Amino acid sequence: MTRQTRVHRIPAAGPDDVSGLLALAAGGALQPDRVVAVLGKTEGNGCVNDFTRGFATASLKTALAGLTGRSAAAVEQDVVFVMSGGTEGGLSPHWLVFEVLDGAAPPQAGRKALAVGCARTRAFPPHEVGRMAQVRETALAVQAAMQDAGITGPDDVHYVQVKCPLLTRARIEQARGAGRDTATEDTYASMGYSRAASALGVAVALGEAAADSFGDAAIGHDWSLFSSRASTSAGVELLENQIMVLGNSAAWSGDLLAAHDVMADAIDAAALARALAAAGIAPGIPIAAAEATRLVAVLAKAEASRSGMIRGSRHTMLDDSDIPASRHARAVVGGALAAICGTTSIFVSGGAEHQGPDGGGPVAVIARCLS
Repeated sequence: MTRQTRVHRIPAAGPDDVSGLLALAAGGALQPDRVVAVLGKTEGNGCVNDFTRGFATASLKTALAGLTGRSAAAVEQDVVFVMSGGTEGGLSPHWLVFEVLDGAAPPQAGRKALAVGCARTRAFPPHEVGRMAQVRETALAVQAAMQDAGITGPDDVHYVQVKCPLLTRARIEQARGAGRDTATEDTYASMGYSRAASALGVAVALGEAAADSFGDAAIGHDWSLFSSRASTSAGVELLENQIMVLGNSAAWSGDLLAAHDVMADAIDAAALARALAAAGIAPGIPIAAAEATRLVAVLAKAEASRSGMIRGSRHTMLDDSDIPASRHARAVVGGALAAICGTTSIFVSGGAEHQGPDGGGPVAVIARCLS
């Protein structure tokens, strides 16, 4: 049966604002029982204690449960929720809601359309977070999500979003009580290790790295290893990895298409221009109003380069003792991309360990094709 993806970008007045979701459902523009994933940008700090992510997940989960008559637990099992904290600079809180409809019109010959697949790993005990066990399990889950989407090869994958766990003090002590150590005892650093292992799992699944070519010591250290399509975000609100794969498939119908490129550094807006062109949108600064209406979503990673330099000039993101570098990076990348998109409703996730080259990161777009 032919499937079709619908994507809704909904502004959020706060982490508990589900009014836009409810309005779309009431108007018939969204079928709540067909929602497979929700990506959200929330206005917390994006750090270990950012509870806006869990608050948003609970609010969205409860809303979908009410709309579908399912229990909140059932919704949690059926829908992938990826909340990315931090809307620094001009970034705007919003939800990206993905529906998969069955029984759509047959696909057009010779034309691919947006395909979505979801999967999740088992829960990770604390000693596995940021280590090869997380890499291997993530790779298997990404391949399962590709199969779920009917995507037959990695070349048709344009974006892989992973929500992964982090270590709290209690989880570290749990491992210690079991006679195990953890990748780190720094709870903030654990976010980076988890993102790193998850990204390398994507790289393995897509053939960008071989799992037998590296071990635990490379995770969070060997920056020559990276995925050009991974976006990983760590949070306290889960223990497993939840995964959504976006790609294009000739077996799907609809007018949406995904494309991606890789930013070489935090101000590489040309990478977005290339991704837009690949999706059939003429780039400009900003893009023309008619083109902007066809731009459904923009998703990017942000990272402060470890060299402390951007194109020969010094940056101080890593020297600020008050504000984590990931928060600075989200603001910089968000501003650079918003200047082209003409909107600040951009999904920019901080912490790009093994996600693109050091200081850069993947950028993906979802666009509506011209008929």
